[in-house]
Order: sequence, then structure tokens, then C-alpha cells
Amino acid sequence: MRSMSPNVPLLNDYKQNFLLKRFPQTILGGPRLRLGYYAPPYIYVNQIILFLIPWVWGGIGTLLYQLDVLKDYYTAALSGGLMLFTAFVIQFTSLYAKIKSATVERMLTTDILAEEDEHEFTSCAGAETVKFLIPGKKYITNTVFHSVLAGLLCGLGTWYLLPNRITLLYGSTGGAALLFVFGWITLCIGEYSLIVNTAIETATFQTQDTYEITPLMRPLYIFFFVSVDLAHRLLVMFIISAGTAITSYFIPSTVGVVLFMTGLGFLLSLNLSDLSFVFKHSGVGTNSKASPSDSEKWFMWKHCLFYVIILVFALLETSLLHHFAGFSQISKNSSQAIVGYLLMTLLITLWILREIQSVYIFGIFRNPFYPKDVQTTVTIFLEKQTNLLKIGVVRRILLTLVSPFAMIAFLSLDSSLQGLHSVSVSIGFTRAFRMVWQNTENALLEIVIVSVMHLLISSTDSWWNRSLNTGIRLLLVGIMRDRLIQFISKLQFAVTVLLASWTEKKHRKSTAILCILNIIFSPFVLVIIGFSTLLSSPLLPLFTLPVFLVGFPRPIQSWPGAVGTTACVCADTVYYHQMVPSLTAALQTAMAAGSLGLLLPGSHYLGRFQDRLIWIVILECGYTYCCVNIKGLELQETSCHTAEARRVDEVFEGAFGQEEDTQVCSLNEHFGNVLTPCTLLPVKLYSDARSILSGIIDCHENLKEFKDDLVKVLVWILIQYSSKRPSMQENIHETESKGETPQIILPALNTSPHPKSTEDTDSLNSETLDDWSDNIFDDEPNIKKGKDQLKDWPATNLPIPGSVPSQRVDDHSTGSDPECDLFKTILLGYPAIDKGKQIDMAYIPLMEFSCSHSHLLSLPEEWRPNCMPNSKMKEMSSLFPEDWYQFVLRQLECFHSQEKASSILEDIAKDKVLKDLYVRTVMTCYFSLFGIDNMAPSPGHILRVYSGVLPWSSALDWLTEKPKLFQLALKAFRYTLKLMIDKASLGPIEDFKELTTCLEEYENDWYIGLVSDEKWKEAVLQEKPYLFSLGYDPNMGVYTGRVLSLQELLVQVGKLNAEAVRGQWANLSWELLYATNDDEERYSIQAQPLLLRNLTVQAADPPLGYPIFSSKPLPVHLC
Repeated sequence: MRSMSPNVPLLNDYKQNFLLKRFPQTILGGPRLRLGYYAPPYIYVNQIILFLIPWVWGGIGTLLYQLDVLKDYYTAALSGGLMLFTAFVIQFTSLYAKIKSATVERMLTTDILAEEDEHEFTSCAGAETVKFLIPGKKYITNTVFHSVLAGLLCGLGTWYLLPNRITLLYGSTGGAALLFVFGWITLCIGEYSLIVNTAIETATFQTQDTYEITPLMRPLYIFFFVSVDLAHRLLVMFIISAGTAITSYFIPSTVGVVLFMTGLGFLLSLNLSDLSFVFKHSGVGTNSKASPSDSEKWFMWKHCLFYVIILVFALLETSLLHHFAGFSQISKNSSQAIVGYLLMTLLITLWILREIQSVYIFGIFRNPFYPKDVQTTVTIFLEKQTNLLKIGVVRRILLTLVSPFAMIAFLSLDSSLQGLHSVSVSIGFTRAFRMVWQNTENALLEIVIVSVMHLLISSTDSWWNRSLNTGIRLLLVGIMRDRLIQFISKLQFAVTVLLASWTEKKHRKSTAILCILNIIFSPFVLVIIGFSTLLSSPLLPLFTLPVFLVGFPRPIQSWPGAVGTTACVCADTVYYHQMVPSLTAALQTAMAAGSLGLLLPGSHYLGRFQDRLIWIVILECGYTYCCVNIKGLELQETSCHTAEARRVDEVFEGAFGQEEDTQVCSLNEHFGNVLTPCTLLPVKLYSDARSILSGIIDCHENLKEFKDDLVKVLVWILIQYSSKRPSMQENIHETESKGETPQIILPALNTSPHPKSTEDTDSLNSETLDDWSDNIFDDEPNIKKGKDQLKDWPATNLPIPGSVPSQRVDDHSTGSDPECDLFKTILLGYPAIDKGKQIDMAYIPLMEFSCSHSHLLSLPEEWRPNCMPNSKMKEMSSLFPEDWYQFVLRQLECFHSQEKASSILEDIAKDKVLKDLYVRTVMTCYFSLFGIDNMAPSPGHILRVYSGVLPWSSALDWLTEKPKLFQLALKAFRYTLKLMIDKASLGPIEDFKELTTCLEEYENDWYIGLVSDEKWKEAVLQEKPYLFSLGYDPNMGVYTGRVLSLQELLVQVGKLNAEAVRGQWANLSWELLYATNDDEERYSIQAQPLLLRNLTVQAADPPLGYPIFSSKPLPVHLC
């Protein structure tokens, strides 16, 4: 959303013309009577002729029937045969046109749009004309099948629309004439779509219609309505006969029927995928990667045992009550009526216990029992919620264990199960026994309503008691309950759309007329809402304006494909991925307690924490389980996203931010919103804190200390790495039993010095950071690489994020001393040196460690540097902190023998050869990262090196050839930056022990790097306690720090109006898939705080929406 202009068009000019072309095509089933460009008249005439052909053949058959020439079935056969012949002619004509035009080369045009949309016609029956009018089928099988289907459809339609038959059916000549005309128009629409050309219903899924299913849709509807009138009696008789035969033959006793219904209903209410997973992995020795852990197996087996016990008790109760209990007709003193009283008490108790778990009662009144001012810490919230959780446990026991057995008792005692079972009894009671487990709360409400009706209507002569058994009564009450809830939700959604259109000042002038018309024609609006409720289809607000249509009936799960397989993955996806396990556990507690209200498939919930928005959808419910899908919305702060997120914050703040001294039962100030707050969930997730580092990173004193700290951190990092190497750990025992002292080739620092050459100084000075910009506001530093062309590091090595490519140069002169050649320094980029001039190269002797254990902490041989001139190395060695080096060595805990550890480490600390090795390696890394200039670095330099962009030098070539050492040096630099920030914020480091503790904390509890690093995502998924990243804000011109802290925090959760979500998604589907209105600034995607329109669009599954995270179906066990 780049802007929110008040003059946002519903459809731009191109889309308006597009819709005007497509809409008539959809209404008529395929004829293109508006092309948008010039076409000869015969194009339109041919389409009209093809459209009316079925009516012509049907008219011939109808005329012969009216003249008593043919019987009705012969009439249907004649019309159907003529249509079959015509369909084959049309299809083979299209096939012939394709074959004829395949040998003709098409002339290329420069106008791509004309090539796509426009057609050139040469004659009335030319190949181009036929291909345009009749595209044909992709498969020969469909050519035959669709033609046969067209003949059958025309025959049945002719028989159904015979005038005499229609007149006898409706008793009115005028009504018969209207039905005849519109009926044949409908048949022509279906036939045209089937054999001539199909209207493009959804542009997005057009390419996915591999098997040409779309042409069958309209004929399928016609077949349905025509065949119902023909076969309804045969179908009902077949069901009755088959059902009665099966019931009477396979289940001869009434007890068996009741047991079968009880057991089957219970099994169908379980999460069968979990049970199949248990039995699949129950075998011994299963080595599958997907095998569950021992704790998961025990958890699943525990649930299986629980289900078996419940099933056994349910069957035992059913059989005993049905066999021994007495049955009586409708009476206030019967055993069934007594159980009904118990169920009424349970319903009232469960309703009260559920309502006090949420922050609002009925979504209107503030719950006086819910804790106030709870947006503090998780500990305080859980303390205040303790009593509610105890009540939730009681409610769960009543709902899971008491209510199902009470309802089974009510059903088992019904007198309808004593006689001969009919189809109505089988259907009604099978559903009733399943609903007891599948949706216990709704089943309890339905049984209580039926029980109350039993008490109120005591007469046996009434229709309710005479014609209906208890199973059918429960079925009717269930349908009425479901449709009533839908009607109320749709009505609330319609009122919210009206309020949103009226309160939106930017568009009030254009929507005021629509609002007034809705009020004037409110009875018609109620009829549309009622019809939508009857079909259980979404209420579609056109362009989210108060223009209501009945949406296409679709499943509650409105997305195509598997759940959780599509999402617009980005860098922020990992934060939602990390929080899902903890959020699922919190949802389990809240759902079991009843804090989220009545759990129904298709319910939507919205969670909010800081800048994160979590969309939760209930996919299915059953006995003691729910299956949910969790989505994460984008964190990018666009104008529309921010406006609606601010309203979400206001809604939650009004519910959970009330002070302790507020009135006892306040009202929900945001009742008209589609979001109703429910509860707070304690979830383990990352809290995101961002700070400005101005005054820290640009402080001269801090930057000066940074250089000294960098050397210390490098020493600590390298010693820790050496002590924890696997090869070192394996050789500890061998070395402790041997006293050999290995030799090592080392450029010694204490050899006789050579005269210092002027080239040495000049070349090093030329490699300082003068070419780097010191402007602290440069977020993208420019690095001058000199004259030498650098190449990428080979792909076989480990990746080095942000490293500068380097070039390897081998210059071994033949005939020279191999030992000198081995350690000859290659100074890339240095000024040319005349022949005969002496370069400051030290003599390299073979050195021995003075301690036999020193080689255990020695650095790898390939890390021993030979790229620095000896004179500069001696000069830089004065920066090496020898006391810190010895302190770190003495603190190591890498030897198994604790008695000898202190003496061994003391000897290693005194080994000068090992120290010199560390001096050279550390100072070479220091020079690569920082340079040897004693001046304090600039903040721009700090940011560049932190990001992995190092200044070029001869030492960088050496360092980039060692990826592991490069990573360690970069980690040391980042640790030093974090240390500088902590010292500036928390105070200076007192001693070496405190410094060691600080570095160990960084190593164990922190990840310090870049947000774009892959290891950053790994650290989030591994749930590192803290993460830190350095950044730069070019708009404000400041350096920023970002800290993620893993902790248990409170996530606000509210329930959304499910019909509002379905309605907006239905409009989104219509706009994108039919009108192809994908304009990013279209009206229907603009922010609307009452409807949360922008957030709802985001939450739809791709390609309609764009959530950045979508989980797989997650089972939530409620017991």
C-alpha cells in the first residue's frame, strides 16, 4: 500500500473493459458477443446459431410430441440423437481446422497485445474463424465423452420441458411458458459450454484444468435439477430398501444396532491420523527418520489406552441401559426425562464455566472474574489466572467425561430404538451418537432443546411427536442451530460493512447512497442473507462495499491444495517458525479451559505481539483434539498494515489494559469490530528491541579501547578453539604418557635483526585505510581494490560472508634455497623493488616447544603466517597482551587429570615458542581486520568489517585462504564490538575474570552477527537466548543495534467473525480470479479498521493472499 487516496477506483479503465467483455461470456456460458475490437458480423451470427442449435433440435422434438406423432421418450431420444450428431460434427470441424492450419506459417507481428487478444478473420468458414469459435478439446476421449453427454443432456432437457408436462406440474399456462423459455436458455448455455467454447471462469486456475473439468460444471447443475424430478422416488425407495435390508440382515437385534452406532460414532470422532501413526510405528526396530521419540510414543499410547477405556465404558453403558432399563412414552417422570434434567444442568454449568474463562461475556460485557491489568509479566498473569485454570480443569472433566455418558444414556433410553428400525431412525441416531463425541457442546445443546420440547409438547397427536423420532428431531435442531449461528454472524458482518462504509470519511460521498439503499431495501438484504445462510455460502460484499451477493457455496476450508504448503517465505518467517511449538502448547491449555470460546471448524483467531500478527485457523475438531493451522503475517510496516495493526492494539488494550480500580462490569468499546478479545497466552518467543548507538560507536574513547580489546578477544577465541579441537581431545591421553617434544618451523621474533628497508615502511603505509571513507553516514562503504584484479575464492572451501575476493600468487624461483622459497613473502600491491635491494626477510630456523604438551594447544600448521615482514611483526608484537595470554591458558579445563592440569598449563604458559606462534597469528589477523595504524577506527570501518567487508591488504590474501580462521577472526571482531557496547552501557570491566565470564556468555548464550546470515536463522531455530546485530539507518543517519531476547511473554488473542473472513475472501477470489483486479492500490485492499480488510487479505492462502508463514496442520490434544 503506497498510498491511501480517497479517489481509489474500484476497477481501473482497462479492468472495466475487461469485465464488460467477460461478464456476458460468463452469463451465456461462452459466447463472446463483445470482443473489444472490430470483428466481421458473421462472427457474432455464427455464435448465435451455435448457441440456439439445442433449442432447434429440442423444438423439433417438442413439436412432434405436441402433434401426437411421437411419445415423450421417443421425443427425448430424437432430440438427443440430433444433438449427439451435431456435437460430433462441431468437434470434428474444429479438429479439421486445426489440421488444416497447422501447415500454414503464422506471420509475426510487432504488436504483442494484438497477437494476444486480437484475431484476424478471412472468411466465414475459414480455419481462423473455426478455431476462434470452436477451440476444440485437448483429448480425443473428451471429444467423445462431451459429445455423448451433450446428446444425453438435450434428450433429458427436452423430456423435462415438454409443455403439457410443465402445465400439469404447475397448473398455469403462463408459468409453463416462462419455465419453457428460460429452461431452454439454460440448456443452451450448458450445451454451448460443453461442446463449443467454455467461459473462462477463473484466470488463475485456467492452466491447471488439465483434464477439462470446467466445461462439465454447467451441465452438471442441469443434470442435477433434471434428474431429481425423474429419479427422486426411485432413489428414496432404493435407499429405504437397501438400508432396511442391511439393518435387518446384519444387525438383527436392537442392542446390536445401538452398540454399532455408539462405537462407530466414537471412532469417527477421533483423530484417526494419530492412531494410524501409532500403529505404523509400533513395530520393534523401526529405523524410519520420521519415527517418533520414546516420549511421543508413550504420549500416543497413553491416548490410545484412554480411548479404549472410554469406548469400553460407553458400550457397556449403552448395552445395559438399552437392555434393562424400562421404556415409556413421552412423560415428565420417565427415566429419559430425568436424564434430560441432568443434561440441562450440565449445559448451564458448562456455559457459565466457559464464559468466565474469556475476558468478555457475549463479547459485550467485561468479565469481572478475569484478571485486570495483566499486561505485565507472565508470572503475575499466571498467578492471577490460577483460579480460572482450576475452573477450566473442572469444566474439561464435565465436558469430556460426564457429558458424553449422560447423552449416551439419554439416547439409549429412547423408545425409538425399541421397534423396527427405519432409515430415518438409522440416519438420525447415527448422527446423534457421533455428535456426542464429535462436538460435545453442540450435541448437548441440541439434546437439551429436544428434551425441553418433550416436556412442552406432551401430546402424542402433535406432528413433532407423531411423525418424527428423536434422531430426526436432533438432526433438524442441529441444522436450525447451525443456520441460526451463521445468520447472526452474517447479519453482524453486513452491519459492520455498512458501518465501515459510513464511518469512512474519505469515501462517504460515494458510499452514502449505497448505505441508504440498504436501509430502504433492508427486507431484500435480509432475504439475501437468509438465502446465503440456507446454502451455507459466504455473504459476498462486492468490492467490500455494502452491495451483498450470495457467494459460491464452498467448503469452510476455502483454500485449494494441502494446508501449509504455500507461503511467501522471507527473512522474517523464521520468527514465526520458532514460536509455533510454544504457541501450540499455550493454545492447548486455553482451548481445554474454554478461553477461546466454542471451538468450531472454520473459526479464525488473531494473535498480536509487538510487530507480529498471528492468524490461527481451526481446521477440524473431534473428541479431545483440534487441528489448527497457524499463519504469520508480514512484519513490514506499510501504511495500511500499520493502520489496522494500530486498531488491533487499541482493541486489545481496551480489554487487557484496564486498571484494578475500574468498574466491575464495563462494556466492550469495540463491539462493532470483527475482532473480539479472548485471552492472553504465555508463549516462548523472541522480544525484539532496537536501540540507537549514537554516542557509543562514534565515541573516540570507546573506539580507542576497541583496538586493545580486539587483541584480547582474538587471543581468547584462538586458544578456546585450539583447546576444543577434536584432534586435540583425542591426543590428550597419548601425549600425557609420552614426553616427546615436536619440532616446529617458526619465523622467530628474536633472531638477529636485519636493517630495516625503506620499502618496508613505504609499502605498509600504502596499505593503510586512507582509501576508506571515514564518513559515519556511509551505510555502503566503497572499497578500492588497487590495480591487481581479485578473483573469487574456490567454491570447494567454506563460504566467507562478506569477504573480499583475493588472488593467490606462487612465485617460487627455481634453483634457490627451498627453505627460503617456502617462507618467501609475496607483497601484493607493494611498490616495485629494484634488483639487488635487500628485503627484510628473517632467517627461519627449526624451533622446538619447551613443553611436551604445547603441541596440544598449537595452531594448525596452515595457520602459521608468513605474509608479514619481520620488522613490522616485531613492532606489532608489543601490542600482544602476554599477561592475558597466560591467564587464559591457566583457566583452561581440557585435561582429564585435574591433579596434573595446573602444572601442565603452567608449563605451557611458559613456552615461548608457542607464545610466538600465537603472537604472529593473532597480530596478522589483527592487521587483516584493523590495520597497524594506531589511530582510532571510524564507525564506518567498524560497520564494514562487522559485515564481513575487510580492507584489502597482503595479509587479507593469506587470511581468506583459511576460511575457518577467517570466521574466527570475524567472530572475535563482532564479540569486541558487543563488548564495547556493554562496557559503555553497563560500566567498565574490572579484571580478567570478569572479561572471561563476559566472553563465555557471548559464546554460550549469544549469537552476534548479521540478520541476513544463515547462521542467524539457525540460532533462532535453536533458540539461542540472545541475538545481536549491528545496522545502519540511512534515513536517520544513525547506527543501530538490534537485540532479540528469548523469553516467555504474553500474546494477545482474539476471535474473528468467521463469516466476515469468508465473505472478504470470497470477494478476493472474485476480484483476483474472475475480474483479475490485482491492482495493489485497489479499494478492496485498503485499510479498514472495523473490517481489518488488509490483514484479512494477507491471511488468505497464496495466490490470493501472502502470509509469510503457514504451518502444517497441527494437532492440539485437549486432555
